[in-house]
Amino acid sequence: MHGTIESTVTREGLHERAASLPLEQFDPGHPELFRTDALWPYFDRLRREDPVHYCKDSMFGPYWSVTRYNDIMEIETNHAVFSSASSLGGITIRDIDPDLRRESFIAMDPPRHAAQRKTVAPMFTPTHLDELALNIRKRSAECLDNLPKGEEFDWVDRVSIELTTQMLAVLFDFPWEDRRKLTRWSDVATTIPGSGGLVATEDERQAELLECATYFSRLWKERTAQPPKSDLLSMLAHGAATRDMDAKNFLGNLILLIVGGNDTTRNTMSGSIYALSQHPEQYRKLRENPALLDSFVPEVIRWQTPLAHMRRTALADFEFHGKQIKKGDKVVMWYVSGNRDEEAIEKPYEFIIDRARPRTHLSFGFGIHRCVGLRLAELQLKIIWEEILKRFDHIDVVGEPKRVYSSFVKGYETLPVRIAA
Repeated sequence: MHGTIESTVTREGLHERAASLPLEQFDPGHPELFRTDALWPYFDRLRREDPVHYCKDSMFGPYWSVTRYNDIMEIETNHAVFSSASSLGGITIRDIDPDLRRESFIAMDPPRHAAQRKTVAPMFTPTHLDELALNIRKRSAECLDNLPKGEEFDWVDRVSIELTTQMLAVLFDFPWEDRRKLTRWSDVATTIPGSGGLVATEDERQAELLECATYFSRLWKERTAQPPKSDLLSMLAHGAATRDMDAKNFLGNLILLIVGGNDTTRNTMSGSIYALSQHPEQYRKLRENPALLDSFVPEVIRWQTPLAHMRRTALADFEFHGKQIKKGDKVVMWYVSGNRDEEAIEKPYEFIIDRARPRTHLSFGFGIHRCVGLRLAELQLKIIWEEILKRFDHIDVVGEPKRVYSSFVKGYETLPVRIAA
């Protein structure tokens, strides 16, 4: 499965190929597998037969795949050997031109990582989350009350994008009328140029990211001239570890926070609708007992796995489960596979909203790089579903979702739904 996969190949054809293709030809990171939702049998086979797998030929170059839950945690916590540093390539399977790499705290190793991460951590304290919850509930209610009844509409655009973009605008204290720019910049930052998506070339992507940097630079100057406030940009502008960031570090952290606040929540919000449509018995269970939202939320985050992987780069030769990883090799931790690992999670392919241990998942990473905003993401999902259950008996998915062409962002471009009149 190396090289290219034509978009005309059906999901069924890709499934069949997973059983017959020699393992040495497996390229589980090809975006077409994710766009067609055909990835699962490839990762199932890798976990069974070759859990530490080397792909020597792909659109992203050679890379290792780590596919089992416990192995991923082992790589995730071995910072002496496996680096997140942007100077070595960063955190995604796709290599970035060295001249274009931008450092963010998720793409730093200890000890530098902790100081910059600590700067934004106050945004996500329990006290601040309680304050944000009031805002989230008000905006969620307004959004849901304005949805059309009895006609098809796109849940991704009308709800998932709108609510997460509003949340980002609040977190950054960003001009409200321009809030959709945040969504655009997030999507441009993670898209694959020339894939028929948002930008045709890398130059186009860089031009839009420069627009992002220019816009935020203006806001940055305003915040530095003001007393410290409780928005993310002010925290960065006044933080000892971040106020003197160079231009690349500044944009790197902005993109990290924008993507982190956009893609994970937005795609899990859409995924929650789709998951319940695929498991109507769980939808009935939730309507009958809304208290199950406390376990439903982490379960849908596991089931969706909105970011499919994180990447590390080997700092030294290292033997791992009998495989010889060489210094400089790219090592991809497939969260999407770990979250379906039968050895770590009971009945991983089943969507069970009252699962006994719903927080056993890797969707937010593990260890020091675990998502700093995970509690906010959970809060947003819980509140939107509290408000949905107050208003609607059912939200029907009326067509297949259009999925993102990406093996990093595991998400939805569109999801057609209808609410009964």
